[in-house]
Amino acid sequence: MTVQDHAFTPDLIPSQVPTHWYNLAAELDEPIPPHLHPGTKEPVGPDDLAALFPAGLIAQEVSADPYIEIPEPVREIYKMWRPSPLIRARRFEESLNTKARIYVKYEGVSPVGSHKTNSAVAQAYYNSIDGVKRLTTETGAGQWGSALAFAGAQFGIDVEVWQVRASFDSKPYRGFLIRTYGGTLHPSPSDLTESGRAMLAKDPNTTGSLGMAVSEAVEVAAQNPDTRYALGSVLSHVVLHQSVIGQEAVVQLGEVEAGADVVFGCAGGGSNLAGLSFPFLREKLHGRGNAKIVAAEPAACPSITEGEYRYDHGDVAGLTPLLKMHTLGMDFVPDPIHAGGLRYHGMAPALSHTVELGLVQGVAISQHDAFSAGVQFARTQGIVPAPESTHAIAACAKHVANSDKEQVVVIGLSGHGQLDLPAYAEFLDGKF
Repeated sequence: MTVQDHAFTPDLIPSQVPTHWYNLAAELDEPIPPHLHPGTKEPVGPDDLAALFPAGLIAQEVSADPYIEIPEPVREIYKMWRPSPLIRARRFEESLNTKARIYVKYEGVSPVGSHKTNSAVAQAYYNSIDGVKRLTTETGAGQWGSALAFAGAQFGIDVEVWQVRASFDSKPYRGFLIRTYGGTLHPSPSDLTESGRAMLAKDPNTTGSLGMAVSEAVEVAAQNPDTRYALGSVLSHVVLHQSVIGQEAVVQLGEVEAGADVVFGCAGGGSNLAGLSFPFLREKLHGRGNAKIVAAEPAACPSITEGEYRYDHGDVAGLTPLLKMHTLGMDFVPDPIHAGGLRYHGMAPALSHTVELGLVQGVAISQHDAFSAGVQFARTQGIVPAPESTHAIAACAKHVANSDKEQVVVIGLSGHGQLDLPAYAEFLDGKF
């Protein structure tokens, strides 16, 4: 595979916040298939997206530029926690009896404790300059909902969140955090929307899904001219914003190693893994590295390893554009596992495309194996990982355990699990 020749590459100093987002799509010979209008089945244009997204984000969704400058107001907020640390996990290495050198890119230092804030701040900013005063969104575990509520508070925007019922019931502290930042929270499906009422009529006891929550949030935004919708993963502009993670990691790792041999990240909607891995793929495409990228997804929702690569809706009601992605089907309702952020039926088109190109491979991890690895990591490194992140840790552990091979491994630790301790308690009490 070759890459286009782009003369401009922004400098990145380890002690500074990146100045630009990185757009891998601009460097691939084979373009990502376009999103299609749900009615006409033709590629969507800016006018088709204007009811939901501000002009700045629409431009980013289809941008052919490899680097897009991060607005100064966004960089100033990023400086509250960026650059996030790259940590050598020596005690975890010892517990695995491996010669591999394991590094963890830790996003739990953000205000809400996860990587989600990287895109939430950017989305709130672009909506604010368009004069938007209200945003709707969905959330699984609550990390995205709390991130957008925090970002809305920075730019004077009201945020209304529909949270998947399984997580709404099992993770009340995420809801408390959303409300503390000023957001409004509803369980999904709810009786507040037409799509929610239809879902409840079909199954009054449903545990919900991210696809259902997306339908409710999109419906409200589409029906109110003063309201826009914000998506926490999947779309290309979200993947773009998360690239700050990998850009920092490439530079930080370069100060102590020649590069990464393997990069592990958890994958649900795909923005976390893409944000970490795409800058490493940039290095590979330009002949500066050769990292293997592994997407660790839950065995209960295995869209990469068992789903089909085809066009599908991003929501249950069919309100969103059709996306070319790995999907289990828009009607798929996964088991109510504790990794709520990974309970999505599809995968980001950008990440799905790299899987099809052979640049990324998937692996499915059981909830038991994930939490077992999370506990091992917590007891050795002191950081309690988010349930989502434990999938990447487990995949890494299986790859390097009892190995004499010297290799450099990077794990994306997408957030901390301090608000997920009840889930850890269930694991420790043998209730899984």
